[in-house]
Amino acid sequence: MRIYREKDYDAMSRRAATIIAAQIVAKPDCVLGLATGSSPVGTYKNLVAWNKQGDISFKEVRSVNLDEYYGLSGDHDQSYRYFMQTNLFDHVDIVPENTNVPNGLAQDPAAEGERYEALVASLGYADLQLLGMGRNGHIGFNEPCGEFPLITHLVDLTESTIEANARFFASADDVPKQALSMGIGTIMKARKILVVVSGEDKADAVAKAVQGPITPEVPASILQLHPDVTIVGDEAALSGLK
Repeated sequence: MRIYREKDYDAMSRRAATIIAAQIVAKPDCVLGLATGSSPVGTYKNLVAWNKQGDISFKEVRSVNLDEYYGLSGDHDQSYRYFMQTNLFDHVDIVPENTNVPNGLAQDPAAEGERYEALVASLGYADLQLLGMGRNGHIGFNEPCGEFPLITHLVDLTESTIEANARFFASADDVPKQALSMGIGTIMKARKILVVVSGEDKADAVAKAVQGPITPEVPASILQLHPDVTIVGDEAALSGLK
């Protein structure tokens, strides 16, 4: 596991974007596993700028997103499909058909999980999987629980996750209570994993994930077992590491 301690969010974002850009340059037709939330926004801004400058191209890249709120359509302004369109896809030269996000309106979430899992497998899993980390150590929407979920599945979101995401909605009551998420097993099949974390409120989760026991009560702790993990964080997020 490699850990980069950056001064602030902007420096963290540049470092993370550099790692993703290097993956694209090394393998133009790579599969990128992508994440949403506030942590990767700056990373995407850097990638958009470098694409516009002609430094990198997404023309051959294929993408698979980690998760999607269950019950939201892709054009809902709080859906993760909408997030990806507005923060990355609409601003780079990626082929729309090569972008994949779980269907939040699937009538049968179990069948959608199976479909999405098969899709990710058909692409050979991610060459590089980008992750954020929740305050409770969740990755994707894999919440603390009694066991590590293996495949794409429907998740009941915890109150802490709903509360953390309420700032994006009119109120906590408007936050969806469920989401479709890649499983831990799916994430761990990525060849490389890149985690971006910022803010003092993530310090405890980072410390437990990196230096604590491996337990499904801290889902990100499973990353200790992956052979190629890079964590890029600002000083505040990494302040709990010994």
